[in-house]
Amino acid sequence: MSQALQHDNSDVTAYVVDVARAARTASAAMARATTAQKNRALHAIAAAIEAAHEDIFAANRADLERARAQGLEAALLDRLELTPARHQAMAAGVREVADLADPIGAISDLDYRPSGIQVGRMRVPLGVVGIIYESRPNVTADAAALCLKSGNAAILRGGSEARDSNQAIAACVRAGLQAAGLPGDAVQVLETTDRAAVGILLAQAEYVDVIVPRGGKGLIERVSREARMPVIKHLDGVCHVFLDDDADDDKAYRIALNAKTQRYGTCNTMETLLATPAAAARVFPRLFAAYRAAGVELRGCERTRALDGDVAAAGEDDWYEEYLAPILAVRVVDDLDQALEHIRRYGSQHTDAIVTENYPRARRFLAECDSSSVMVNASTRFADGFEYGLGAEIGISTDKFHARGPVGLEGLTSQKWIVLGDGHVRE
Repeated sequence: MSQALQHDNSDVTAYVVDVARAARTASAAMARATTAQKNRALHAIAAAIEAAHEDIFAANRADLERARAQGLEAALLDRLELTPARHQAMAAGVREVADLADPIGAISDLDYRPSGIQVGRMRVPLGVVGIIYESRPNVTADAAALCLKSGNAAILRGGSEARDSNQAIAACVRAGLQAAGLPGDAVQVLETTDRAAVGILLAQAEYVDVIVPRGGKGLIERVSREARMPVIKHLDGVCHVFLDDDADDDKAYRIALNAKTQRYGTCNTMETLLATPAAAARVFPRLFAAYRAAGVELRGCERTRALDGDVAAAGEDDWYEEYLAPILAVRVVDDLDQALEHIRRYGSQHTDAIVTENYPRARRFLAECDSSSVMVNASTRFADGFEYGLGAEIGISTDKFHARGPVGLEGLTSQKWIVLGDGHVRE
């Protein structure tokens, strides 16, 4: 970091504005970059990440030691850690994005009008994408790859807890861009950890076209409140699994166990289990034993506690809670109607699932559950860009405009109308 960034707020402002201005300049080069150029950069980035594994792990260890000393909670430590498997997945994710079809320049719905002109739509980059995130250093590679392939420039602002990891990965990204003849400023990771930098970045509507926050509710609420440009976001991941009367018992057990225990600190982890009385009587004894063996604390309604007296009483706040921890709220509901009513009242429109062999009720759940991902007989943990075939994802959106659900390449693009004529004039 330069000495100037350590002086006062005016220096931080000047630095962030310079970064934003450089990103705007780089975005023009990215918009005209060929698919071959972008793919060369992506493969070079993946190779650099693999080659720099010792530097990346050393940086990550330094971040983890500092975070533990500061008392960072377990869920955030889990997100911060780069295991060998996550390091390999980072490089593999970049290569997977290179293998995806390039959306830029695709023309759709081209049709002749009565006047003789042809009218259609062309997919184009958004321009400059700002991404503000916490803990997960792999987001640096994921975001860089998706923004690069979709023809955008990116400004990344990671959390201070991951500063060394992010800079080590950023060096690999810059090397890959330059190896492909693309501007290094196409992906910039803010070097300053000054908290004022976030507010300054959110004010740069002249240079930044969209902001994507990834992190805790406090961060996302702040970004939504202060941003002068559009925001792609979700606030909470209060995800549900509903076990219907006609659920297959083995499927219900596997799905409900996986949705909660496969990983606790993610936004697509189940936080509330719903079941009809018949399904609860059949599945809860086996399922609750597995939860307890995994160390999951159960908090239930009175009907749940009548089936198992060792379940703690759930309060009203538990139905709204995104625990990101081995805690699960459990409620017995009368039927599909009451399950849908519960999800509408307490859910966050993120990801919800039904387990059933009843086709009409499955179709009703798909139609009436108003979430960004709705699943039948599958774990909520599948709500993920990799699993959906998008390559790495930039985040998950629960908004209803522009992008919804996991945001991949197409979510980082827009469309413009194009008109093709041959000297046509309007009569």
